[in-house]
Amino acid sequence: MTTLVSSTDTLTRDALAVLQPGFLGTTAPDWLLRRLGEGLSSVGLFGRNVASPEQLAALTERLRAERDDVLVAIDEEGGDVTRLEVRHGSSFPGNYALGAVDDVDLTRAVARELGRRLAECGVNLNWAPSADVNSNQNNPVIGVRSFGADTALVARHTAAYVEGLQSAGVAACTKHFPGHGDTSVDSHHAMPRIDVDLATVHARDLLPFRAAIAAGSKSVMSAHILLPALDPDHPATLSPQILIGLLREELGFQGPIVTDGIEMQAIVSTYGIERGSVLAIAAGADAICVGGGLADEETVLRLRDALVAAVRNGELPEERLADAAARVRGLADWTLRVRGASEPGADSQEGTAPGTASGVSGGGTGVASRTEIGLVAARRAVRVTGGAEPLTEAPYVAAFTPVANIAVGDETPWGVAAELGRLLPGTETGSYSGAEAAGTDPAALAGDLLAAAGDRTIVAVVRDAHRHRWMSDALDAVLAARPETIVVEMGVNEAAPRGALHIATHGAARVCGRAAAEVITGRRE
Repeated sequence: MTTLVSSTDTLTRDALAVLQPGFLGTTAPDWLLRRLGEGLSSVGLFGRNVASPEQLAALTERLRAERDDVLVAIDEEGGDVTRLEVRHGSSFPGNYALGAVDDVDLTRAVARELGRRLAECGVNLNWAPSADVNSNQNNPVIGVRSFGADTALVARHTAAYVEGLQSAGVAACTKHFPGHGDTSVDSHHAMPRIDVDLATVHARDLLPFRAAIAAGSKSVMSAHILLPALDPDHPATLSPQILIGLLREELGFQGPIVTDGIEMQAIVSTYGIERGSVLAIAAGADAICVGGGLADEETVLRLRDALVAAVRNGELPEERLADAAARVRGLADWTLRVRGASEPGADSQEGTAPGTASGVSGGGTGVASRTEIGLVAARRAVRVTGGAEPLTEAPYVAAFTPVANIAVGDETPWGVAAELGRLLPGTETGSYSGAEAAGTDPAALAGDLLAAAGDRTIVAVVRDAHRHRWMSDALDAVLAARPETIVVEMGVNEAAPRGALHIATHGAARVCGRAAAEVITGRRE
């Protein structure tokens, strides 16, 4: 590959500074360390990079040995979307569960504890929280990642989350601006289009972002969505009207704007990764998130050289690239100051929210140690309908598994089987998958399930049953044959409660499964 310019000149350093690339493996590759020395300011971490807290801490320490002010970013929402606990499931419920509880002190405490754990591992930028109002209950990609469908609720919990996370010294990146909640298409796969009027956008979707900005969110992530009321020609990530006119000028946000993964099909299928990156920076974005599916040196060099070439040919103003790089470096400076303030003997309190403790009290939460706060929140989020005697014998757990949300990741476990097995040894489990497009036969699926269960009590675990006809029909068939079946809904709780006992956990994190298992057995350990 032929590079366009020397790797040490100012223009090239600025082009590297605006990239937030990922990489493969649990140790930093040589190419990544080399590019950090040449101007790369950020590194993005995903589940593939995390084996344990100790390994992650060693990894980030190695990155900082090369560049002390490196921004180490991660997509750690807690709940269903976890990278820190990708192989075991999160110790924290997600936004939907926190919104169901609706205690901003609890949300703030959960975010602070999550931030503390990230900071201990050397992570200083979290691509979270999701400030999307999940107004479309058929949304395939947001769902339980949202605090809910009520704008005011989402706004107050977004602000609390930002405050809690940043009080631990980890910069928030509030997403997905200007709101991904009213979509029926996943932008990982195609370009969503939201056809609502401008008044609706302002009244419904923008209020949580206004709250996040007022709470001091250090960065904001753009969405790859087409919103004709704001810009009929460009998706938000590539729109000067949305990024500069709306976010910068109208909402007054002056921190760095980070793109959602630039390799997502909503951008790549139309513009390509290089052209998309140039257009994003030209439109007002400051950092290009890349690496969910592209995680190699060649990708970094392609984007670097595309940005340099765009400046050279006049397509991208050099001052725009310099401004973007300066905003990224400004955020890096903040993280350095916060880290310095947290060292023993430091007098500064920068990065610490006044009156915020590691535990939480008030608002009906009681007092909880910081390591238990996720379980406290998960327990409080549970909603129970109906009644049944606590199970004392091992059941059969039937997990109805829909097509995975690509943001969640196939490797992250979910459900209640593991927790029920711990409380009731001998618990058996089966997984039942389907999809409307595949022509799943709900009756046949139910028949297989009933045969596998035998005379055991069935615990049917569903996820967004209201969105999946095959799942709902199969569940009805099981309930017709076995009305004593217990139903656990671990997604958006929109379908009418069914079963002898219906438990809505408002999320599928490990702690949500534990909270449900406690209800089913009447036991806590």
